[in-house]
Amino acid sequence: MLNEEIVIKTNKLTKTFGDFTAVNAISFEVKSGEIFGFLGANGAGKTTAMRILCGLLSPTSGEAMVAGYDVYKENELIKKHIGYMSQKFSLYENLTVRENIEFFGGIYGLSRKELKEKGNDLIGRLGMEKEANKLVGSLPLGWKQKISFSTAILHQPKIVFLDEPTGGVDPITRRQFWDMIYEATDAGITIFVTTHYMDEAEYCNRVSIMVDGSISALDTPHQLKEQFETDSMEGVFLKLARQAKRGE
Repeated sequence: MLNEEIVIKTNKLTKTFGDFTAVNAISFEVKSGEIFGFLGANGAGKTTAMRILCGLLSPTSGEAMVAGYDVYKENELIKKHIGYMSQKFSLYENLTVRENIEFFGGIYGLSRKELKEKGNDLIGRLGMEKEANKLVGSLPLGWKQKISFSTAILHQPKIVFLDEPTGGVDPITRRQFWDMIYEATDAGITIFVTTHYMDEAEYCNRVSIMVDGSISALDTPHQLKEQFETDSMEGVFLKLARQAKRGE
């Protein structure tokens, strides 16, 4: 449920590696309960920016607050108040579904009682009672995806970062996954998502598009399509790419 609380705030956030500037003075805010799309081609800087916001990488300069904590001084506290899911799903394939849930729940600091209650509830909601004691490696890709997302929000974080979460799955499974995202936002969780599927950008409340380390556009999908006079987010992205190539 979207509200006015700011849960991510950056001001001229910058990351350099030697002479290369991966993230170039980006500034934006994300509201609580928002689905915020973070788009960009490979090498645009979005993964580096996400790693900073997750407390995994220190910025070179600028400011950033995540869940009320400073990325310079309180990165360990940030990690406790967020969830994270990558394209590789972050699951251990040689552990069972239940063992994965217990492992990640333990990392997030849940008690044994909470792990049992939340684990049983999660398995029930996913309809995976028969698969609970099967190795994750034996399950279809779509199921792994759902388990990974569910474990990332098991501890009810303020924010969950999703890095290309639907890569490699079929369109129907992708749609089902977005239904899970909507359920999470209804529970007050903020979604920060990178994706290379332009149709998924349409599902976001707002979208930021990075080009060469900088934010080239940021608005609702509807406003961006109007601004760039196109009927799709893919059209917006292509026009920005052409502008960057021309050096505009």
